[in-house]
Amino acid sequence: MDFGRIGVWTWLDGMPAAQAAEFTQKIADLGYGTLWLPEAVGRDPLVLIAYLSAKTSKINFCTGIANIYARDAMSMRAIRETLGELAPGRVAIGMGVSHGHLVAGVRGHEYKKPVATMSAYIDAMEKAIYMAVKAEQPAPLVIAALRPKMLELAATKTSGAHPYFVPPEHTARAREILGKRALLLPEVKLMLETDAGKARAAARAAMAMYIRLPNYQNNLRWLGYTDADFENNGSDRLVDAIVGWGDEKAIAKRLQEHYDAGADHVCIQPLRSDGQMGADMRVLEILAPGRK
Repeated sequence: MDFGRIGVWTWLDGMPAAQAAEFTQKIADLGYGTLWLPEAVGRDPLVLIAYLSAKTSKINFCTGIANIYARDAMSMRAIRETLGELAPGRVAIGMGVSHGHLVAGVRGHEYKKPVATMSAYIDAMEKAIYMAVKAEQPAPLVIAALRPKMLELAATKTSGAHPYFVPPEHTARAREILGKRALLLPEVKLMLETDAGKARAAARAAMAMYIRLPNYQNNLRWLGYTDADFENNGSDRLVDAIVGWGDEKAIAKRLQEHYDAGADHVCIQPLRSDGQMGADMRVLEILAPGRK
């Protein structure tokens, strides 16, 4: 699947299905290559992708990410084949191990060692029985990967890596580990706001649910951040590294930093500076590939 140079990562759970389809068509018209949909405690993103792919024709889709604890490997193999048949060349599946509190506390599963669990899951998908018409090209797989072992797994067993909650320096390290052939598809938070106090306050609100999670903290420590950077929802240094904020030139510069560091495709999460949920369409319009 061609992800395109730039995509959009956003939540659509607050929109009725028809409105979600209208939003998807709008960003397709702006020229974005791929719409990335997360999974938590709302809609099934893979079902939503099937619906949205039938309502549109010019945009591709990927999950960022589908939780492997939500479906066994046989179900995911069936989904991969089904979406590959229904929307050929337009759907990729981003998979991840999620986080302990969501897996054990919310879903009631045992949270196991991430790399070994993901590796075994991919192997089980390959071996799973699927007795239906097979897609000419099953939907490609990418995995949520942050640190070396998971990045290496992404390079050897899938099409590439989808890092989330990362600064440009992570993209540079990830590219070194992945090598030249694997895709590197980071998510990048951007905000159109020139007032530093307002921008950082809104950024901290958006970062609050992620900054306390061990997976992200361990990754940021690997990059040289310390416990002090995690206090009060993030030091200025960390906030400014995770969220690119400022005027049009500033947010375009942050996007370019990830490309310069080795990203093949960047999916932007356009945060609103008023702290409200949803995508800031101003950001999407400014950075639109189809902008004239």
